[in-house]
Amino acid sequence: MSTAAGRDARPYRDGVGIALLNDADLVFVGQRIDQTAEAWQMPQGGIDPGEDPLTAALREMEEEIGVPAKLAEIIAESRDWLTYDLPPDLADKVWKGRYRGQRQKWYLARFKGQDTDINLQTAHPEFNLWRWLPFRQLPDMIVPFKRPIYELIVAEFADKVRT
Repeated sequence: MSTAAGRDARPYRDGVGIALLNDADLVFVGQRIDQTAEAWQMPQGGIDPGEDPLTAALREMEEEIGVPAKLAEIIAESRDWLTYDLPPDLADKVWKGRYRGQRQKWYLARFKGQDTDINLQTAHPEFNLWRWLPFRQLPDMIVPFKRPIYELIVAEFADKVRT
């Protein structure tokens, strides 16, 4: 599906992500269950038809880590949609090969619950471990093809986070 010049003509999948901060301004990261290497990320996923980005982000948070919307106070929204391309071998497998990557809207939120409110044993588990991490360390924890988007998230929200 890629062109001869190496530019993928497939569209981006619309998605969202949420950076969830605890009271110490540490951010939630989960270790992906489907990776052989250590791959940590924040809750993120696709937007369902007819769904607005904020609703999608809160839904993804609940689906992936069991935290209901009432336990997250939105602090900020990314100014722009941020994109990443999947590596070619993944682009041909993920999402049935229909997309080259994702175009995401990101939200920064304050977690209003307790650690015991986080539950990885959801209907469709995505993470097998989780932890709180200093916000500025996020790009160091993510798979390389998503690192540029995490660097943009950290840069955009840095003035709202102490860690």
